[in-house]
Formats: sequence, structure tokens, C-alpha cells
Amino acid sequence: MARRHGWTEDQIEHLGDFEKRDDFSAAEKAALRLAEKMTRDPQGFDDEQWTELRRHFDEGEIIELTAAIGLFNYFNRFNDVLKMEPTK
Repeated sequence: MARRHGWTEDQIEHLGDFEKRDDFSAAEKAALRLAEKMTRDPQGFDDEQWTELRRHFDEGEIIELTAAIGLFNYFNRFNDVLKMEPTK
């Protein structure tokens, strides 16, 4: 999906370094911060982070992002417990 939206192989392979890179837009970085926080510390998402997210996305877009991130977190946890490997 990232490739279809124009991300390069280098961006995909080094996604964990998104904060240091200048080839991600401010909106992409805000969405990636949301994904990281939801995955690692969902209760720690603070007002400053909400303000940053709202600079780039409207309420509907934030709901869509949050739902997609939550769904993929669910899939990952489900697959991890069942020791399922990703398929193409």
C-alpha cells in the first residue's frame, strides 16, 4: 500500500527512522507518531500530540487513521498469539 502511495523502498525499509528523515511530510510524520504511540503507549497520547495531529488532519481523518492503526494492531496481536506468518 505504501508503494502505491508513492513511498520509496528506502522509506519503507527505514520507516523506524522517520523522525530523522526529510522525505516524509509533516502530516506523514504526525500519522506515524500516532501509530507508534497507539502501539506502544496508547494512554500516553497527550494534548500536544493531539494539537499536532489536528494541524494536518480533520476529525474524520483522525478517526480513520485511529481505526486503521487499531485494526492492524489487533491483526498483529492475533497473528502473534497464533504464530501465524504473513502471506502475500
